[in-house]
Amino acid sequence: MKLSLRGVGKTYSGRRGETNALCPLDMDVREGEFISLVGPSGCGKSTLLHIVAGLEPPTVGTVDLDGERVRGPGAELGLMFQQQTLFPWLSVRDNVRFPLTLANRCARGRAGDADRQAAQVEGLLRLVGLWDFRDSYPAELSGGMQQRAALARALVGQPEVLLMDEPFGALDAQTREEMQELLLHLIQRHRITTLFVTHDVDEALLLSDRVVVFSERPGRVLASLDVTFARAARSSELKLDEAFLHQKREILALLRGRPRTATQRDRLLLGLTNTRTEGGS
Repeated sequence: MKLSLRGVGKTYSGRRGETNALCPLDMDVREGEFISLVGPSGCGKSTLLHIVAGLEPPTVGTVDLDGERVRGPGAELGLMFQQQTLFPWLSVRDNVRFPLTLANRCARGRAGDADRQAAQVEGLLRLVGLWDFRDSYPAELSGGMQQRAALARALVGQPEVLLMDEPFGALDAQTREEMQELLLHLIQRHRITTLFVTHDVDEALLLSDRVVVFSERPGRVLASLDVTFARAARSSELKLDEAFLHQKREILALLRGRPRTATQRDRLLLGLTNTRTEGGS
């Protein structure tokens, strides 16, 4: 198993006492699997991601990567946030290269690595469509282009697990769809194990092998649903497929604390209700 979480929970202490953010949970993630975490705001999804990344310790429980305990951040774990975190004083190329530069300083890398790393950075920038903007600065890029650069930077160290915290949440609909398609392409190409936090059920179903649904705080796992669509067949048109809509209804019902059947409101939200069939003229 690539990732193994056992009894992982989180409680915060403050002036108002303790806040239980995440109920203890178990989760296994297979190598190459893409799992989306969905649930209400404040239910502990991002907290769980930060625990897996080694950015904060769990109050209880353990996280293992390839059988080894995660005790802090490492190159094997790549992290991408909703708000791009590019350094404004570095060019796009230098931003993407930064994790390699930092690793070289820590490991006192050989000068001979420079050519290989330059080729690696160039390959990723071409893959995400930013090679022509390699010498531009973040302020000169659109939001979507900034996220492309951030994605390239998250991948440049060839992480074994990619952790993504609502990376496309601030983008407009068209750019978000483009980024989803790009991510699908990269995941198919590199088969990187991925944990992906999102509030968008469509996005979760489009990208994932499995969707884990959380309750309101304190977050607990309500369900873990296998996505039944072949990844190679996925595109934005899939959102109109009846099987896709069926799984979306399941998740919406869970999020609303209802049985996993479509309510009339769900059908309206999904565009399934026709005024003629419902008695309209």
